[in-house]
Amino acid sequence: MSLSDDRRLTEIETRLHREDPEFVRSFTDGRPLRPREYRYHRAWLLLCVALGALATGVFLAHGLLIAAGLVFAGVAGELFDPHRRARARRCPPSGS
Repeated sequence: MSLSDDRRLTEIETRLHREDPEFVRSFTDGRPLRPREYRYHRAWLLLCVALGALATGVFLAHGLLIAAGLVFAGVAGELFDPHRRARARRCPPSGS
């Protein structure tokens, strides 16, 4: 392998270790884990809470609870997108 390839692999390894050390540690243990962007535990929890709030709001006919359930469901839907961080970095801030 050439020196440039070694350097690139070292840079990738360093960046991966910095961004998701738990993922790297799982490889050294021999039990691979999903990368951080594909772990949806919080998203599922928020979606369950949102649907519970929505159902409770419909059952009690409480508009604010219905609205909160819909907003939280939207936030949970955004959490399911694995590329949300890359999309946020790609859009430059508007200079006014």
